Parts: sequence; C-alpha cells; structure tokens
Amino acid sequence: MANAQETVLDEYAFLVSETDSKGIIKFANEDFCKIAEYTLEELVGNPHNMVRCPDMPKKAFKSLWDTVQSGNIWTGYVKNNTASGGYYWVYATVYPFESSDGSKGYLSCRRKPSREEIEKHEKLYKEWKREE
Repeated sequence: MANAQETVLDEYAFLVSETDSKGIIKFANEDFCKIAEYTLEELVGNPHNMVRCPDMPKKAFKSLWDTVQSGNIWTGYVKNNTASGGYYWVYATVYPFESSDGSKGYLSCRRKPSREEIEKHEKLYKEWKREE
C-alpha cells in the first residue's frame, strides 16, 4: 500500500453507515459512498469489512467489536480502502442500538482526523501489526 493514493476528507465530510449485528451494511450516506468510491447499491448487503485496509491490526477491530457488542460506544481511528485501491483515514464513533422490532445493529459516524492523529496511529498500528 506504499504507493496507494490517500483521499483526505474535507472538514465538512461526515460519513455515516448502519450495519446489522453481523456487520452487513444496511445504509450508507452520500459522503461515505463518495469517499469509499462505491455506490449505495454496491455497499448495501455486503460486509462493512469490504472497505477494511489490510494495514489495520486485528487488535483494533477486536477492541471495536468487544466494545459495541457489550453495548458500549466505541471511538477510534480507522484506515479504510477505497474501491480504486487507495485509502482514507477517519475518526469513527460506533453506536450500538436496538430497533423497535428487537433487531440489533451499529451506527458508525466518521469525520476527518487530524494529520497528527493519523501519524500517531500509523505508528501504533504498525507496531500492533508486527505483534500479529
């Protein structure tokens, strides 16, 4: 991924997606579709990890899943892939919820992280990947 093109979110970008309890995408807003370079139709019904960047350590996603599956809100920095092979960084907040019909799911809201936070997490995630 060394030569991959980074897409930098603008200050007003707000990426939103909703998944079911298994991580299957049920909704994605226009900003998410635009940054990830997928249409809504290409995203809905597929696992959210279709945008997962291989640079992300398993430990980061274990933290996310352990937190939201216990009913708590998770926040963190995530590097995702675009459809064209590039990548983008987000500061994500994931909210677990239960619908009126009893089904559970997750709402993820993401915004632009600072360059300092990206650099800090790139180093941290590289260390974590070496430990895998």
